[in-house]
This record gives sequence, C-alpha cells and structure tokens, in this order.
Amino acid sequence: MKYDVIIIGSGPGGYVAAIRASQLGLKVGVVEKGELGGVCLNWGCIPTKSLLKSAQVFEYTKHAADYGVKVSGDIKPDFAKMVERSRSVAETMSKGIRFLFKKNKIDHIQGFGKLANRTTVEVNTVDGKKEKHDADHIILATGSRSKELPNMKQDGKKIIGYREAMTLKKQPGSMVVVGSGAIGSEFANFYNSIGTKTTLVEFLPNIVPLEDEEVSGQLERSFKKAGMKVMTGSTVEAVDTKGNKCKVKIKTSKGMEEVEADIVLSAVGVIPNLENIGIEELKIETENGKIRVDEYFRTSVDGIYAIGDIINGPALAHVASAEGIVCVEKIAGQNPLPVDYKNIPACTYTSPEVASVGYTEKGATKAGYAIKIGKFPYSASGKANASGERDGFVKLIFDEKYGELLGAHMIGANVTEMIAEMVVAHNLETTGQEIMKSIHPHPTMSEAIMEAAAAAYNEVIHL
Repeated sequence: MKYDVIIIGSGPGGYVAAIRASQLGLKVGVVEKGELGGVCLNWGCIPTKSLLKSAQVFEYTKHAADYGVKVSGDIKPDFAKMVERSRSVAETMSKGIRFLFKKNKIDHIQGFGKLANRTTVEVNTVDGKKEKHDADHIILATGSRSKELPNMKQDGKKIIGYREAMTLKKQPGSMVVVGSGAIGSEFANFYNSIGTKTTLVEFLPNIVPLEDEEVSGQLERSFKKAGMKVMTGSTVEAVDTKGNKCKVKIKTSKGMEEVEADIVLSAVGVIPNLENIGIEELKIETENGKIRVDEYFRTSVDGIYAIGDIINGPALAHVASAEGIVCVEKIAGQNPLPVDYKNIPACTYTSPEVASVGYTEKGATKAGYAIKIGKFPYSASGKANASGERDGFVKLIFDEKYGELLGAHMIGANVTEMIAEMVVAHNLETTGQEIMKSIHPHPTMSEAIMEAAAAAYNEVIHL
C-alpha cells in the first residue's frame, strides 16, 4: 500500500499526528504492534489516573464523617476492583482511538514496524508475515519504556516497573518506590493512600525535583502527613530478593539503612524505544541517546521524521501530541509555529496535585531576571476550606521590570486543571496587573491565581 504518511507508533504523538494528517487530506497508515493509544493511554496517563481516583474516593469515604456523612461498617479498599476499573477505562479509551481511526479513514497496520529504506516500512505482522508499505513521509513515534538500573533489575514480580504496578494480583503490604518524578510520586501516593506501607526514595535533595523547591517541600510534608516515609538525598545500593521480602539497602546522608518491602517499584525514568527500527542502517543521526531533529521534527534523512519520547525534550504526552501536529502540518505545506518548549505545562496527579509552567524561582534568577513573587495559600481560600482541601498554594513569578509572567507553580486540589490559564497567560506575555484585574469567579480554587498576582504587588485582599 502506498501512503502519503506512515507513522510507526500509535501513542499520543502517533495517533494525534495521524488524525491531523487525515484532516489535512493525507492518506495515512499507522503501524502499531500493541494496543492503539500506546503506553500513555493503555499503561500510563489514563489508567494511573483511574487508580488515583479510586484512592481519592477511598480517602473521602474514610473521612466522610468530617463532611457530616455517616458511613457504617468497615471501610476497605477493593484492590482487585480498582485494577479492574483502571483496565476497563484504558480499554474504553483504546476503543475510542479505533473509532477515530475509522472515522478519519486511517489504516491500522498491526505489527512491528521497521524502516527498510527512506520511503518504505517493513512490518512483521501479528500472524508472522512480512509486509512492505511505501510512503512519501515516515514519522517515528515509538515512545519509551521503563528504565532499568544495573543494581535493580526488574523481574516483574518483586522488582517491578510501572506496567506491573498497575496490574498486581493483590495489594502489597509494603512497597519501596525508587524515584520521585511524576510516575514514582503518583504510584507512591496511590499505594500509600490505600494502606500499603510506602517508602519513597529520591537521589536528589527534593522530591518531584524538576518543580519549584517550595512546591517540592509542600508535597513532601503532605506525603509525610499521610504516613509515607520519604527519603531524599538517598540512593538504593542493592536489593536482595532471595527471601519472602525484598531487603533494600539505601545509602543516606546518615549512613546505610535497610528497608524491607514486599515490592520494589523502579520509577527512575524512561528510555526511548530505538532498537531494531532501522535508524542505524539508514544512518539517522542521534544526540544524547535520542534522534536529532530540527524544529519541524525532520531527521538527518530526508522524508523521515521523529516525535515524542525518542527526541530530546520533555517526555510528556501533550508534548508528543503538539509535536505530531506541527510535524504533519509542515508536511502538508502549512506554516505552523514551532513548539514553544518554554511554555510546556507539567502536572503530577498526586494528592495534593502539582502543576507548573515556565521558570522556577531559582531558574528565573539564574536567567538574570529581577523578579517579583506572589503567593497565596489554599488555607486562605474559601473554596479550598469548604472542600476540605487546605494543603497547597499558588506561586507566581513576574519580571520586576515589565511585569510579565515568567512562571507559575501550584500545589493543591484542582491545580492540574487550573494550570491551563497560566499556560495561555504565559504564551501571551500577560502581566501581573492584567491577571489581578481579570475578575475570577467566587468561590473557586482559581481565585488563588488572582490573589497570588495581587500579592506580588502588595494588593492582596484575603491575606
């Protein structure tokens, strides 16, 4: 079959690129060996949020009396049902992608795709056959997988990655989570919330280390208040899996410590899926272990493109989607604006949630800005108090000279929804004065944004 565009991989980069390409009148084929939607939809973003919602409902039920609701009987989490619901949600969303492919007349070529040459993809199909498909343009969107450390080899039973963490047969009594980025923090939060004795280990001085330090500090306090053990500035040296439990040797600033756990979850990052897809044979250039591309995602070989986790940049679903859209719009002869990597929102769906965009306080200072900072705590928010969600704050960073918004950092209930306002404001170079003079509805969590902007200019009302 001859296509205008063939995409290898159907994750949030691949399937979004395919749909946009079809909208632009291109004939599109997508090669995918697994479930449509890739890791994000089937084994990442969507099913983990389902698990976290189950944990949140369990937490609400435990504290129902605080809201004036009487719940009788022994309240227990049904771990198997939580996992079942999570898988059901993922399956529903994957079916949705199948519907969108059919609606947009996109061919799903089921199998493992490899570049045969710069215009041909060879596919090992699920029934063991080999097919060749030609295209004027080929987009690589093969995603990533859980990274393994030499001293923590995943066996899928006692030392696991994120996939196994979503489908365990029974709830572990105890767990050590290694790595406190979004994946590690979310799983630590989920398991701790439903009663698993959880230890979170982070090599760097702060958990969620890419976030503003004040946000990291608040999340650590919230985790500890919820009963989680948090070990920062610590390294897992070895894991002994020979007995019934894992014996985890952890090097801390105070010396070696041994922690016993039923399960060790390795959440130390991801690595790109670049093996056996033909990039070496075609001599496609790489950089820092990822494919090198230009601002329109063209590789060093004409007609071949790469997006998502296999190129340098944030390994986030919404980034891959944006890259896919820009890539195919350029292929179709349009003139899209390149992706603005300085305006990428980051979200961690823990309890409390974390969301940010733009410079951190330390980053803005390092970049040479004189800054104004405004903070507003959730403890002073009427909606947060009414909701029983007092942990958190909104922190905004402005350029002192021109008043332009440089960064927004939030922790608390609903902040992953609220951050979009700040992404738009940051994109439009909005000033603190413009934010504080834009009337926000009352009572809402989002009022904290207006109040934080006012705080930067000593005009805050409710502090």
